[in-house]
Amino acid sequence: MNMTHYMELLATQQPWHLLIFMAVPIVLAETIAVTELYILYTRHYDGAVRALNRACSVIVGLYFSGVFVYLMINAVVPLTIGGGWRGPADVIAVGFYLLGIVPLLGLTLVDLNLIGRGRDAHGKMAIHAGFVALFLIVGHIAMIFGMLDPALFYAAPAIHGH
Repeated sequence: MNMTHYMELLATQQPWHLLIFMAVPIVLAETIAVTELYILYTRHYDGAVRALNRACSVIVGLYFSGVFVYLMINAVVPLTIGGGWRGPADVIAVGFYLLGIVPLLGLTLVDLNLIGRGRDAHGKMAIHAGFVALFLIVGHIAMIFGMLDPALFYAAPAIHGH
């Protein structure tokens, strides 16, 4: 079985690539998601839980910006120029992983008061929650396609007996 560049990245240089490209952003994003639920349910927009939520949001956006730039320079551009993509599943997996920059940087921009300035605390948390939801969507699409055998989209299914 072949693997996508997404899975290959996570599988090589163990445990470092797994930690750098998966564990750090996911742990931060999950911390944001859990604290977000608490904040929205209790409407406690100040305090330790919101401070943790805000810190993780700023850190993950800045951190993932570095990951994004690194992978664009060291993976996406060389793979594109050299024709090294392993098919549609490979492009979708890597593309959706990198698309995570939109919601993760969005979280940072909300918490740095660059997005949603005119909104009250609840309105800002609504934007924040939207970015969390978007990250869950793009992250899971990346994971699903990343786990596929990239040859799957090229092979026609065999019909037995015909």
